[in-house]
Amino acid sequence: MNYTTQMDAAKKGITTKEMEIVAKKESMDIEILKNLIANGQIVIPANKNHTSLNPEGVGKNLRTKINVNLGISKDCYDIDEEMKKVQLALDMNSEAIMDLSSFGKTEEFRKKLISNSSAMIGTVPIYDAVGFYDKELKDITAKEFLDVVKKHAKDGVDFVTIHAGINKETASVFKRNKRLTNIVSRGGSLMYAWMELNNKENPFFEYFDDLLEICKEYDLTLSLGDACRPGSIQDASDACQIKELMILGELTLRAWEQNVQVIIEGPGHMSLDEIQANMILEKKLCHGAPFYVLGPIVTDIAPGYDHITSAIGGALASSFGADFLCYVTPAEHLRLPNLDDVKEGIIATKIAAHSGDIAKKIPGAINWDNNMSKARQELDWDKMFDLCIDPEKAKRYRKESTPEHSDSCTMCGKMCSMRNMNKIMQGKDINILRADN
Repeated sequence: MNYTTQMDAAKKGITTKEMEIVAKKESMDIEILKNLIANGQIVIPANKNHTSLNPEGVGKNLRTKINVNLGISKDCYDIDEEMKKVQLALDMNSEAIMDLSSFGKTEEFRKKLISNSSAMIGTVPIYDAVGFYDKELKDITAKEFLDVVKKHAKDGVDFVTIHAGINKETASVFKRNKRLTNIVSRGGSLMYAWMELNNKENPFFEYFDDLLEICKEYDLTLSLGDACRPGSIQDASDACQIKELMILGELTLRAWEQNVQVIIEGPGHMSLDEIQANMILEKKLCHGAPFYVLGPIVTDIAPGYDHITSAIGGALASSFGADFLCYVTPAEHLRLPNLDDVKEGIIATKIAAHSGDIAKKIPGAINWDNNMSKARQELDWDKMFDLCIDPEKAKRYRKESTPEHSDSCTMCGKMCSMRNMNKIMQGKDINILRADN
């Protein structure tokens, strides 16, 4: 039987090679996986032209996945440096990489990224439109916006962020409800500006059916962007954000009718007590589609530490049902991240994702923690390092402060609880003051 997309195959009862790989990775029964894909609750972003892809599933009852943003800009146009970040993301087992390149002819970097990446690749085509056509934003036509999407799809991009929910209806709600930080989504602000400058409807909303045809041709997953995501704690969960989410829910159903896979993007900046409600709202209004969140960043006061503010929010979001976390680096709000920033962002987000998986009771998630705890109880330092999320840092810390006794650390020495409990449980004496072991 023929099929157009992973969703189409699932509805027809076809098992694709991508489904087999994901089922094995997640220890999930293939028929359960197939049913969840058919219902839109799991997606496998896998463009037909991305031949180097090692596919991943995103959605219900799966491990929380993480995405790494990178890409060239006008101020930092260094493809080789960005490719180093790509390799780092792959070495650290990031499931997705988004190319957010926003200057010049980005095709060279995008094609190099796709050909070298086993991770799924996402883009935001509107970023590329100005450079692709060498036109000012207001002069780009609706057809030209769609043609850029098709170009990215043909190149092998697995998912695209499309800000189709910021239509005239949503824009009117935004205008009536004052915000502290207006529209902070880069793609969302560009689309809103285009609409205002041309006094026209959002082309991605107006020609949504044409967009779906592109997606079907390449099995391109739609990541429906949150143009109205809150950019400050004050703006979270406001009328503008919720109105757009309602529109995205309607577009999700239209996409599913055409067997196009959908991810919903979400906040943003948000206080801790609003995160659970937002996860519930998305799943309700968007019919259980996988939810992809940036953070949420839970306080606005920590430039330089926003990998921490976002990891706090990301752990909570994941525990309440978010399926996909976009990493945030220490450089967020300040500059393009360097290699060290990228590493810090990946580690913080992986910690958040794994913490959420434990809370969601994802099968096997706690095994990693149990193995680490056993190694600690046994004072097996080599095993602890092997299990570390960042072995290099753990080894460096231990090397920088060497204990007198190798079965302890310089924090507790011979008062180490693990060391002493092991001795007592074995019926041995404990000596803290004596010089012998």
